[in-house]
Amino acid sequence: NKDKIRWGMKPIFLNYLLNQSMDELVYVDNDIFFYQSPQVIFDAFRNADILLTPHFYPSDPTRNQNWLEANYRVGLYNAGFIGVTKNAKSFLNWWGNCCLYNMKKSYWRGLFDDKKYLDLVPTKFNGVEILKNKGLNVAGWNDHPEGSLSITKKEVVFVHFADLTLDKFSKPSHPFHSLYTNYIDTLRKYQPSFTYIKEKFSIRKIDAAWYYLKWKTCRFLGL
Repeated sequence: NKDKIRWGMKPIFLNYLLNQSMDELVYVDNDIFFYQSPQVIFDAFRNADILLTPHFYPSDPTRNQNWLEANYRVGLYNAGFIGVTKNAKSFLNWWGNCCLYNMKKSYWRGLFDDKKYLDLVPTKFNGVEILKNKGLNVAGWNDHPEGSLSITKKEVVFVHFADLTLDKFSKPSHPFHSLYTNYIDTLRKYQPSFTYIKEKFSIRKIDAAWYYLKWKTCRFLGL
């Protein structure tokens, strides 16, 4: 699977670059777009060797319980952003071996590609900072009043334009719609024919719908 190879190579590639005498590195997915200087990220390296950003999924146990459980099902941290220094090589070696062990979405086994492993990082390694700035890694999954909607557009540092983000932010009524149009306009400077077409059918959506049906059934049966 080309995606799993690409995700699993992140710790290997970062380790390789650190071995080329680099001191600090930040990895971002190719669907991430910056609206401000990333200096706030590099400032965090003053006191940390590993930087993580939470998904900031909804976590209210009185509503949206499916999202509450997603924190445990999918993982607390988003692997589309990772910051490391040369002192983080032991973490990268460990993470790389985790990815070599298994890259699978298997909820009942506690696996979710490369990112569920990151839940262990703050308990296993020193020098870990969890960046709680809501302007970092703004996305469709933290699009709620306690997440990214608690800040203004001017406070957004970068947006993670995954499918869910594109679906939500493309709506003209969304508070961050202008960020979406800025992103699309910038892409069109390099590929004039680019257009965002919302997926109507995909294996990913079928899988998510099937999981939700099972989750609702289990709740109904009290399992």
